[in-house]
Amino acid sequence: MFDLDLFVVGGGSGGVRAARMAAAEGFRVGLAEEYRLGGTCVIRGCVPKKLMVNAADFSDSFADSRGFGWDHDGARFDWQRFRRSKDDEIARLERIYRTNLEVSGVTIHDQRGRLLDAHTVELADGTRKSAKYILIATGGRPHVPDIPGSELAITSNEIFDLERLPEHVLIVGGGYIACEFSGIFNGLGCKVTQFYRGKQILRGFDDDIRSHVSDAMVARGVDLELRTNVTAIRTERGRLEVTDAEGAGTVVDAVVYATGRKPNTRGLGLEECGVALGGNGSVVVDSHSQTAVPSIFAVGDVTDRLNLTPVAIREGAAFVETIFRSNPTEADHHDVPTAVFTRPEIGTVGLTEAEASGKTAIDVYITRFRPLSARIAGREESTMMKLIVDKNTTNVLGVHIVGPGAAEMIQIAGIAVKMRATKDDFDRTVAVHPTAAEELVTMREPTRTA
Repeated sequence: MFDLDLFVVGGGSGGVRAARMAAAEGFRVGLAEEYRLGGTCVIRGCVPKKLMVNAADFSDSFADSRGFGWDHDGARFDWQRFRRSKDDEIARLERIYRTNLEVSGVTIHDQRGRLLDAHTVELADGTRKSAKYILIATGGRPHVPDIPGSELAITSNEIFDLERLPEHVLIVGGGYIACEFSGIFNGLGCKVTQFYRGKQILRGFDDDIRSHVSDAMVARGVDLELRTNVTAIRTERGRLEVTDAEGAGTVVDAVVYATGRKPNTRGLGLEECGVALGGNGSVVVDSHSQTAVPSIFAVGDVTDRLNLTPVAIREGAAFVETIFRSNPTEADHHDVPTAVFTRPEIGTVGLTEAEASGKTAIDVYITRFRPLSARIAGREESTMMKLIVDKNTTNVLGVHIVGPGAAEMIQIAGIAVKMRATKDDFDRTVAVHPTAAEELVTMREPTRTA
């Protein structure tokens, strides 16, 4: 007889969703979290990052308002006041996570858990809990390369708790996290340099998005240095001197590494229990999130499938459907809408042009324009929208947007792509005027075919 029906290791979004759902069905559920409930997204990821983006965006609002007749001399940003507000909100959300778990009947253990065998979890205080099923939902952790002085750098884990804003910050990396923080610090008035070893930022995104955002970041004042990598960091009179691969030195106040994340599986005892791990430490699972050990499952970033909070939540729910509701369910990882809160922000769903052209003949529709508000404000930055259409079926295979409101628009566009809407469906939809979104249904002639 087991102590519990389910033990969840990790208190992020995926683990919490699974724990709550299983407990709501009347099953005995325990959950261990060594840090704070809410995981990366709530505590040190999407939520505090979005709050920082909101804070940075006010710099645009203040500047643009002059074109509309407003005068706001003397506006300044108070980092300490923002930090207090941000911390209060994160604490509020964490309390909600804890309350929801407790109300559902989940037993919470505020300590680290590791596996002893296929059915046993040992907590940091030595307590052992047996469970019919174990779910690993420990997320990921930032990766910092091993170079001289790497201990002087910070990551997205520490960035939200800086005592003061750096006057000059170096962001290392070219993925969406790196680009988001470049935009944030730039918007908050810091001097920003960004190093990326590749030839263009945002690898994996549509090429037109990549170039559009790159150009916009540079136009906003980010010193974006491509094909550049850090070889060493050292202290220099209270600041940091960074040496690049060419031997050049750059002196900054903070170095932020955003060079990817790795699954958080170290020290969990997984391999000793027979759980297979991938080359980067990810938990290898099948389409039902089951590992090589039948009683052990894993969801979320720890599996390194599609590392997005809403996906982890869906995976957690699918696990409960499969195991506790006898309804075998696979989480759907296709056509997932994604927002990137760069400045300007990105919304994307479906295939990129390169992906689609490798599968079928396509028509590509692109529009670039300055929104009405940007013209009045005197802002040169343009919005870009792009549709990828199957030339044979006219199904819309991908929608890509860069500009204000892109994240909100892509949620709705994602429904259309998921429903296999055609370009004719887009064309038949009456435009909402005057909006930027109306451009999605007014593009009539292909820009190119492939």
